Amino acid sequence: MSRPESGSGARVTRVSGPVVRASGMTGSLMYEVVRVGELGLVGEVVRQNGDTATVQVYEDTSMLKPGASVERTGEPLSLWLGPGLIGNIYDGIQRPLPELFRKGGAWIRRGERADPLDLSRRWEFTPLLKAGEAVTEGRAAGLVKETPLVEHKVMLPPGVSGTVRSAVPAGSYTLNDALAVIDTPAGPAEIKMLQKWPVRLPRPARERLRVSQPLVTGQRVIDTFFPLGKGGCACIPGGFGTGKTITQHQLAKWSDAGIIIFIGCGERGNEMTEVLREFPELKDPRTGRPLMERTILIANTSNMPVAAREVSIYTGITMAEYYRDMGFDVAVFADSTSRWAEALREMASRLEEMPAEEGFPASLPSRLAQFYERGGAVATLGGDRGSVSIVGAVSPPGGDFSEPVTQHTRRFTRVFWSLDTELANARHYPSINWLRSYSDYLEDVGEAWEKAAPGWRALRDEAMAALQREEHFRQIARLVGPDSLPDGQRLFLFTGGLLRDGFLAQSAFDEADAYCPLDKQAALLGAILAFHRGAAELIKNGVALAELSALPCAAELVRAKTAYAGVKELAPLEARVKEELAGLAKRKSAEAAA
Repeated sequence: MSRPESGSGARVTRVSGPVVRASGMTGSLMYEVVRVGELGLVGEVVRQNGDTATVQVYEDTSMLKPGASVERTGEPLSLWLGPGLIGNIYDGIQRPLPELFRKGGAWIRRGERADPLDLSRRWEFTPLLKAGEAVTEGRAAGLVKETPLVEHKVMLPPGVSGTVRSAVPAGSYTLNDALAVIDTPAGPAEIKMLQKWPVRLPRPARERLRVSQPLVTGQRVIDTFFPLGKGGCACIPGGFGTGKTITQHQLAKWSDAGIIIFIGCGERGNEMTEVLREFPELKDPRTGRPLMERTILIANTSNMPVAAREVSIYTGITMAEYYRDMGFDVAVFADSTSRWAEALREMASRLEEMPAEEGFPASLPSRLAQFYERGGAVATLGGDRGSVSIVGAVSPPGGDFSEPVTQHTRRFTRVFWSLDTELANARHYPSINWLRSYSDYLEDVGEAWEKAAPGWRALRDEAMAALQREEHFRQIARLVGPDSLPDGQRLFLFTGGLLRDGFLAQSAFDEADAYCPLDKQAALLGAILAFHRGAAELIKNGVALAELSALPCAAELVRAKTAYAGVKELAPLEARVKEELAGLAKRKSAEAAA
């Protein structure tokens, strides 16, 4: 598309915060990028009426006045995609924050620009195409070692298919060098490392696939009780202080996704600062390399312009789709979608749209759906299998899960990790309430889980039943006192304590407990449930619960998560539990005989 003349005569007629109205915009397109005022503030057309257009500006509009010029670009808001994304830190509209810091210090100046990727850097390129070869869209033209952990595929863009006219040999090239020329029905097309893609347009795939592999996070309450599949979507709501951000940090650190994209969308600056300082120092638990070698950070804090907050999640999901198309499993963490929805509400009010529930725009459900539906497992255009998993934090005011953002998010996600204020206040982390949470991926990922830990599903269901009965007896105990319950019922209270303290609670600061492999999770759960089953049989035979709870193995079950590094060390624990229970039964039989 040809670029419109800069002197088109378009002028600002009204300014209302980040919303600007301009006249002389005949021929402008919806979601076209414009430059507003002398500083060239970046904006996007969101409404048209004759020759008047409404523009949402992604930067501070202070001192902008009616009469300021508006320059059209003729293009939608698009991302630069190519080697160099991994390890970088961007704001909501893909301005590289480290580069802006070098140019102007800690404060982003209005109208500040910087290339999202370094155009002068040379990358070692290994070609995969030969002259005369027939190729289709999505085919890898070559490989670039982006980081020691990421091999970047330079792909033919969607819509580009034909015959290879020429291809460069292996060597060192910049992002804008032509690596191959493809003869297509529409004419020759140059293939470069640098590609551009509109943020609001989902990247195409050949086929959507069934989610079948679990996203292993190493967090027991998630992996065992409420697993998320690779390509699935999860909602993690919670009130202030319940640990949404910390839980997402843990998932970003430990999940087995190939690429991590963390979007700080409207969060407090100190929380985002912690991420920016901590992530570059973290080591990948599987390779020992820095975690930033497979991570992209998008920082759009609450003090940044509200319009940029609205587009930041599209920036993150577009990058995720790009790496998905290379065959990677990508995990996207959005913290938080409530702040994003608040940006929608503010923009809608300035656009004078009719408000719906609690002032949110009527389009909130469809906007949430458009975001979450871009997750999924797919067969890519190039023939690989890739996935985008999305974990969206929700911050309901006052912890009220009946508010619109939480309720609508539940409609479009299949995993609900409900954070609990009481658990957080008791320093039980992750503070995921096991009675209010759920996962619809249990059947989907069950086969893969069983391969890692045979018998997992039976253990999981038995533990959930025990926790539900514990809550039932706990409510009765609150009315009549625990001493009024028979030992058979009090056993569920005791087992619930073992499950809470010995399995569900997990310390991020303990080296042995921060990450728990699937086989260790199953071994821990199996040992606790073996105690429960054996104790229930002994209670039926007249053994007192006090004697059972005094066994050394009972205390060892609580310490096992930190005392034993792996499943090999844990293997004898279940045998020890059975041995101590059998020993107690023998002693009681001997006493009865005497």
